Amino acid sequence: MNKVENGLERVNLRYLLSIARWSMKITRETNSKLFFSVIIIEVIQSLIPAGMVVVSRKLINTLVETLSESSSEFSLILPWIIITLVLTIIQAVLGFARTYLNQRVTDDINLRITTDIMRHSATLDVAFFEDPRFQDTLDRAQQNTAGHFSLFFFRFLSTLSSFIQIVSLIIILIAIEPLSILILVPILPPYIFFQWKLAGMRYQKERNRATKRRWSRYFVSRVTKEDLVPEVKILDLAPMLISKFREIIEEFRDQDRTLLLTSFIISSIFTIVATAAFYVIYGRVVFLTMLGGFSVGDVAVFGGATVRMRSMLESIVVTFSRAYEDTLYISNLRDFFDIQPTHLPTVGIYPNEALKEIVVENVTFRYPGTKRDVLHNVSFEIFPGETLALVGPNGAGKTTLVKLITRLYSPDSGRIKFDGIDICELNVEYLYKQVAFVFQQFGRYEATAADNIAYADWKRLLGNYDLIKAHANQAGVDELIQSFPQGYDTLLGRMFGDYTLSGGQWQRIAIARAFARDASLLILDEPTSNLDARAEYELYCNFRELSKGRTTILISHRFSTVKMADRILVLDEGRIVEQGTHVDLLAQSGMYASLYKLHATQMGMAEEMD
Repeated sequence: MNKVENGLERVNLRYLLSIARWSMKITRETNSKLFFSVIIIEVIQSLIPAGMVVVSRKLINTLVETLSESSSEFSLILPWIIITLVLTIIQAVLGFARTYLNQRVTDDINLRITTDIMRHSATLDVAFFEDPRFQDTLDRAQQNTAGHFSLFFFRFLSTLSSFIQIVSLIIILIAIEPLSILILVPILPPYIFFQWKLAGMRYQKERNRATKRRWSRYFVSRVTKEDLVPEVKILDLAPMLISKFREIIEEFRDQDRTLLLTSFIISSIFTIVATAAFYVIYGRVVFLTMLGGFSVGDVAVFGGATVRMRSMLESIVVTFSRAYEDTLYISNLRDFFDIQPTHLPTVGIYPNEALKEIVVENVTFRYPGTKRDVLHNVSFEIFPGETLALVGPNGAGKTTLVKLITRLYSPDSGRIKFDGIDICELNVEYLYKQVAFVFQQFGRYEATAADNIAYADWKRLLGNYDLIKAHANQAGVDELIQSFPQGYDTLLGRMFGDYTLSGGQWQRIAIARAFARDASLLILDEPTSNLDARAEYELYCNFRELSKGRTTILISHRFSTVKMADRILVLDEGRIVEQGTHVDLLAQSGMYASLYKLHATQMGMAEEMD
């Protein structure tokens, strides 16, 4: 559970410090040389202002003494000018070095964090991405978290630098006028408390926006995504979608405006009070100087130091509060990393041979947050090399069942066994290598035609054109690919290329990708839904050869496809209601026969209409 799931009231200092330590540890581990180099430069730079103040005081006093004695000994002043020059050059060069190193730190952190997010996402269960609550967690983790890592590190350095400068300036001011310390006591704590609360309010505001931010991006995507634009235009949905988008963003804008106004008012009050207090003390120093209590150098140094002190105080308070805010955002990333997959991919039994028999025993499953079982007490067996078809109305649980068999979901009760081994005990990497799956929402990869097939087993096929073409020929898509502008090198999709495919052509590529995978279990979920009659016939003719030696599960509403199966299971409302061959099920005159007759009637009507 997120430490801030129910608001900032659950955040405590110990938790924030743990986040800060974790953040610094990640930054140091990313590039330790850069980490320590930046810290050293920051410390040196933070000491230079105090050194400049001391040198300036000595320069002014020496100059005043020389003038009062009517002396023209420039050699007395020259060393202090040279020291000032050297300090100024060092400060400038260190500033350039810090800019260079800071950018390198930012780039390394961005690469590290973004890569870590992608790697962790790749380990998580499919259910994670289908749960709206987890979607908010993922969205928060992606809210420029890498940027907040860098910012936290730099704000830590800035706070350290400001602290060193303030301490050194306080020592100088107290040495001149001890009453200077009294300014900090009544002014600083309230301002720190205000900035701390303001940072918490900004974070909580952004945290609460996670769902609405996803909605805003959704509305934008409906108006800008190529596959959605035609329908949006026909239905004239753009004005409504834009209105909904503006409603959310205007709400955000008004909330931001309130916080900005509050920050402006309180910060202005602090600046006015602090400046007035410092100048009261400054006036006292000037008055005492007129009475002979201080030197002219003391007055000049005190004036410059008080101005810098006020600026440093405001800077350290604001920077510290912003660093606190960064830790809250960084906590979102650690919450995301705390979410662990149900099954670790490197754990479990790794058999030395391909799977053969599949047994499903009393499997029941319901989606998180719902009250209805999608599958209830489902049991059946799939024999080695068998082609099994799943048939039933929409919502019967067919796709859910095959996702359970491939361990994309885990059953609430019951077991699924491969060759007598519970899939919960199998190594996930092994299991996935055994599976080739054409999903209903199959992949349309923005890549070349060759790569779209090679992704079936990219470690083996990527760049191996002979194997890719062999698989394309076997799946009957070589002729299609050869007709593309650059053949196998044609970049598919509109996002980066100029050539896209029809739904049926994309599906044929997806089917070829599945058959190119050296897997013992082949799952085809509506494999002909986008195919025309000719393409479906070609698939039908090649199917026996393509699926030879594999155990195959077919899901289809097209009975011309279902006929290819050795055995058919009929599902209704999450239960198996019939099973047998095509001929057996027609003879039973049950649900399958009814669906088949309806399909035949529809096809007959279609032929008459043609």
